[in-house]
Amino acid sequence: MEKSINQILFVNRTPSEVWEYLTRPELMELWLMKNDFQPVLGHEFQFRHNPLPNFNFSGIVYCKVLEIVPLKKLSYSWKGGGTDGTITLDSVVVWTLVEKDNGTELQLVHTGFTDQLHPMVYSIMNDGWRQNTQKIPVLINNAKHDTTEA
Repeated sequence: MEKSINQILFVNRTPSEVWEYLTRPELMELWLMKNDFQPVLGHEFQFRHNPLPNFNFSGIVYCKVLEIVPLKKLSYSWKGGGTDGTITLDSVVVWTLVEKDNGTELQLVHTGFTDQLHPMVYSIMNDGWRQNTQKIPVLINNAKHDTTEA
């Protein structure tokens, strides 16, 4: 049986402001991981993190942009693997932005978790997404209130 992570976050900012944090590599790094993302259909990229041998995670997530509808939807594959180079998670991440009064509803759906995977992987990813996405509104607000001059 397949499980999916489904989360919704309301961000008190415009879709274009939220979109920047989903598609600009230097901003994505602030809330997620180092990456070489480009918002181009078919672009293959990686997220990089420190390896976690206790969880059999090499620290590299292999991705490919599957769908991109500017300011509305972004989808990419998400393949992570063990320290021996095997892919143990073959999944898909879908971001949807819905303009609402006074802000943006950011929806995350991460599919591809099967019963063959240890239940801890799903739990860690679910908690990780929640913790990381909650950084986005804070980062946007801090950037908008930055009064330092260049």
